Amino acid sequence: MYFEDFDNAGAQERNGEDVYSKPVRAGKRTYFFDVKATKNNDYYLTITESKRRVDKDGRFIYDKHKIFLYKEDFEKFTESLQEVIEFIKERCPVTERVAEVPQEEEKTNNFTDVDFDQL
Repeated sequence: MYFEDFDNAGAQERNGEDVYSKPVRAGKRTYFFDVKATKNNDYYLTITESKRRVDKDGRFIYDKHKIFLYKEDFEKFTESLQEVIEFIKERCPVTERVAEVPQEEEKTNNFTDVDFDQL
């Protein structure tokens, strides 16, 4: 496994032919799961976290952090990730957020009874 931190000046990415990509949007961040191929047509995975922020100049820039994950590490990585996720779920379960509608809006009816014959 290899970890790379990109600067916003356009750091060079390791070369690899794109095979498959799966973006996951999560709030202010986007995660990219990209399958790439080496010159020998061997696949590996890159996981990129991209977060948009505003630069001093007022322009949008993206902070990117990338992990390179190779086939020989998939099983250990997957097992460890699953173990950590289960640990978190057991200790801090996710609660569903229910959108609360203000009672005033709930009771307000925007329609009025109109007798069209009176118009």
